[in-house]
Amino acid sequence: MTCYRISAFLVLLILSIGAADAAPWTPVGNSQLRSDIEILAAAGVLDNITTQWPLPWGGILYRLGQANALDGQPAYVVAAARRVESLGRYETDRDTAHFSVTTDITNGPAVIRGFDALGRQTAQGQGIFDYTWSSTAVHLAVGAQTTSRTDHQILVLDGSYVAQRLGNAGIYAGYMPHWWGPGWNTALSLSTDARPFPQIGITRIDTTAFSTPWLSWMGPWQAEFFIGVLDGKRIARNTLFNGLRISINPLPGLELALARTEQLCGTGHPCVPLAEFFNVKNDPLHNSRSKDETNFDIRYTGIARAIPYEIYMQVMDRDTGPFVHSDSSHLFGASVWIPVSSSAVRLTAEYADTISTQNFFSFGKDFFGTTYTDYKYTDGWQYRGRTLGSSLGTDSRLATLQAAWTGAHGIGYSISYDHAAIGSPQAPAANIVSQAPVTINIGGVAVTLPFKAINVGLALRFQDDQPRPDRGSQAAVEITLQRRL
Repeated sequence: MTCYRISAFLVLLILSIGAADAAPWTPVGNSQLRSDIEILAAAGVLDNITTQWPLPWGGILYRLGQANALDGQPAYVVAAARRVESLGRYETDRDTAHFSVTTDITNGPAVIRGFDALGRQTAQGQGIFDYTWSSTAVHLAVGAQTTSRTDHQILVLDGSYVAQRLGNAGIYAGYMPHWWGPGWNTALSLSTDARPFPQIGITRIDTTAFSTPWLSWMGPWQAEFFIGVLDGKRIARNTLFNGLRISINPLPGLELALARTEQLCGTGHPCVPLAEFFNVKNDPLHNSRSKDETNFDIRYTGIARAIPYEIYMQVMDRDTGPFVHSDSSHLFGASVWIPVSSSAVRLTAEYADTISTQNFFSFGKDFFGTTYTDYKYTDGWQYRGRTLGSSLGTDSRLATLQAAWTGAHGIGYSISYDHAAIGSPQAPAANIVSQAPVTINIGGVAVTLPFKAINVGLALRFQDDQPRPDRGSQAAVEITLQRRL
């Protein structure tokens, strides 16, 4: 009975009334939009709940619409607010049908799939239909893609959903993409590396703080819960997958988040979802029959000498923990935004390590071959051949330096360097990206050209080696088109 009471209490909290309006969400994968939102959060225009994508438009537009919201802000903050508000008003426009098409073509899909979420295959495209009523939204995305050795599905419904607002909650069903975490190039447990799977979920629309003194200390907060099915070709067919994440902003600039994701049921496995969801001990007396991952995220942002900055960390524990025998993977990063006229150049340094340490911070005491694999679920933490978390898979390290900014006429630029060590000799079969350990250096430049009804993206990449069994250097060109009809 206690389990049901806790579940009901969480749903009531999410449903609590707030200053929300429309239900649709910010698009996952728009790096410029995310950068603008984080600038606004650092400046105090928005709250600091910015690491759980997609973000609901309702709270963002409500705060940008407040009188004097931008008073005294520098030109680059005002410009960021105008870009965010313009996109948000368009995407939440009521009683108006929106149509668009997207295309992505490349001779070599990127090894690293970061927040900017470029194509997974050599060619893919979708036609998209949007319609928003006062409390209901439909986002239908239908397309096709070329296939690969791990994904044989041609039909693409990625990003499609139907959402209904109920109080301050958005209830959705469809193929919702997620990016949970503060990283720009890696999210340890839930990223856009793998395609979104069919799911239903509930999330808050507005992040307004509690008014009661007992909970007001949390500040603005966000919560989301979803459950879906990992369909397609698997050893354990139709494995269920659920995720719960709660983020709070207890102090100005500080965001704390706790997330738990879980694989359970499926062919050959007992299916007791409630019992497993609340089995968090996972010790010899309470052995888990599911595969679980728990994330601890911390991000702090502020402005020093007129320069916005952020520092962040994400730690993912596998099945155990939280701090002892935790099988922990780690991500660390920092960004600064250098104001240049009415724009700001984002400089980011990030390091992610998916070699599990024995304890929370016992670096050097490593467990190999365990992070995204499990003896209970030999399919691993994968969907249609790609990892649900880090795009480099188990036992990998990724160091990234990146610069990105918006120039005159809204043209976006980015330059990046990645040093990727994929797989380990201690457990070479555990990594699904490369059949043998390999270290790759990757340099890339990209530009986005916005016109009246079309965005054109061009990315150039060069890498000095490739995941095995391929070998040798490779140059790649990727072209993306998005056109509003």
